[in-house]
Amino acid sequence: MFIEIKDVSISFEENQERVDVLEHVNLNIEKGEFVCILGSSGCGKSTLLNVIAGFEKADRGTILIDGKPVEKPSSDYVTIFQNYGLLPWRTVQKNVELGLEEKKISPAERKVIAQKYIDMVGLSGAEKKRPAQLSGGMKQRAAIARALAVSPEILYMDEPFGALDPITRMKLQDDVLRICKEEKKTILFVTHDMEEAIYLSDRIVILDSEIRGIKSVVNIKLPAFRDRTSDDFIAARDKLFEVFHMKREVEYPEYYI
Repeated sequence: MFIEIKDVSISFEENQERVDVLEHVNLNIEKGEFVCILGSSGCGKSTLLNVIAGFEKADRGTILIDGKPVEKPSSDYVTIFQNYGLLPWRTVQKNVELGLEEKKISPAERKVIAQKYIDMVGLSGAEKKRPAQLSGGMKQRAAIARALAVSPEILYMDEPFGALDPITRMKLQDDVLRICKEEKKTILFVTHDMEEAIYLSDRIVILDSEIRGIKSVVNIKLPAFRDRTSDDFIAARDKLFEVFHMKREVEYPEYYI
């Protein structure tokens, strides 16, 4: 198994008291799998992602990637946030080259690699623009290109399209899905949008704040590229809505839709 989350519990301090966020979380993720972490606000989605990515520490339990414990963030595993994280004084080209500079790649090779991913995300012609000159969708495309340029094994995506308008959001969903299949990346994607989760993922992990853990895991048995208007997609959405609101009666059940 590529990513192993073993009996992980996470808490934080509030008013000098420990508050439990997640307890005894267990999950395995295969290489090349697209997994959405779904849940309402405050259920621990981003917290779990940050712990898997190495930005935060779990109180208990172990997280292994390719058999090695996660102790800190790695350049092999890149996180894309909702706020883009672009450096405002750098052009699109130079933002995309940022991770390549840390890898000590020559300027000429950096330019070639960066251009490949700028073209892939549809930003050709915007190489010399700075973030202030870009729309929200273009900024997120630049962030995705920067992440892909370092050839990470895993992409962690924390509600990356949450601040975008619906049309731009759907277009970027299509782009991420296409790139995921072409590049064969493992992706963990945090969202609170059920349709987005169904459209993108192989599996959906539903977190619940009341039980402080995984409520259920839903396996999506739709084609890799999905039609949001199809009867199958609508049926899957209705089933996920039903599962989302069910009470958990056994150690997290798995569903197939």
